[in-house]
Amino acid sequence: MNEKYWIAFSAIEQLDSTFIQRLYNYFGDIETAYKSSYSDLKQIEGLSIKKAENFLEKRKKIEPDRVFDEVYKRGLSFITFDSPEYPYMLSQISNPPMVLYYKGNLFSCNLERTVAFVGSRKASFNGKEGVNKVISELAGTDLCIVSGLAAGIDAVAHKSAIDNNLKTIGVIASGFDFTYPSTNKGLYEQIESGCGAIVTEYYPTFEPLKFRFPERNRIVTGLSYGTVVGEAALKSGALISANLTLDQGRELMCIPGAITNSNTEGIYKLIKDGAGIVTKGEDILNYLGWEVTALKEDKQENIELSSIEKIIFDIIDIEPKGFDEIQSATKIETTDLLTLLTMMEIKGLIKQIEGDRYTKA
Repeated sequence: MNEKYWIAFSAIEQLDSTFIQRLYNYFGDIETAYKSSYSDLKQIEGLSIKKAENFLEKRKKIEPDRVFDEVYKRGLSFITFDSPEYPYMLSQISNPPMVLYYKGNLFSCNLERTVAFVGSRKASFNGKEGVNKVISELAGTDLCIVSGLAAGIDAVAHKSAIDNNLKTIGVIASGFDFTYPSTNKGLYEQIESGCGAIVTEYYPTFEPLKFRFPERNRIVTGLSYGTVVGEAALKSGALISANLTLDQGRELMCIPGAITNSNTEGIYKLIKDGAGIVTKGEDILNYLGWEVTALKEDKQENIELSSIEKIIFDIIDIEPKGFDEIQSATKIETTDLLTLLTMMEIKGLIKQIEGDRYTKA
């Protein structure tokens, strides 16, 4: 059974995928590659002697049967690089992961219609709403939303996909013994329970160390036909993902935001350098040349508004407004306005955010 040798390779910490791939390509068999000797490895032209020695030293502590059993006991699914089911787009990058561990149903996702959403962990309200708007306009399609299950834009992208009945893939920067960040535990559970899959290249016991996050980003973009950047400062992980997207020959797109927001400085740099501009879901389809099922109709267009509801809608049209601002503009008594706003929330026309501020739903 060759699978245990793929797992054994992945259980060796700090052994990068390019090293494993190089051995596999040279020997043509993963078991032979794993059992190779120092003299065998010296025959591989250009192979780092230091990496070879590191592999041989750390291999002494790995028992293939034991580490395979540990994966099995945890109930994890996995797919290896030599499998015919290995995601095609991911196989085309320069350093694909040799093993993908996953929870959920990876193959319920349409891997031929994958789009990554990346962005700031400390995203602004407008940045989050922009991602929500774009993804909600893709409802009714078979697109799969890929992101990194981090806080901020990543979490919003996954949640919006779930809310709009789209499948989603979360790529994490640790093994499955860890849930990071812990605030996303609910998202983990939702995705695993029928909304898509969570994947990682890391053996279950590997911690979410700092260097693993940029490594994880290549899988997010590598699984995807294109990447949408929601918000990005000039120095950010999202810009790393943007550069990976270009290196991988995929489509790079950006959602523009307020020029006064420091988190959009990276966005406008990317746009000036030629990235596509996304202001609606249909833009993504156009950039990627996809023809899919009809996009969801705007439900608000089918709801008749009363005259006063229309006034409130117009007041919050550009940006959220507080209760006092709405009352000042409408001159409605406090009790009546509270009742009216509550009814508009129940109808799904508006929603309350950040205390007493209201915006369109």
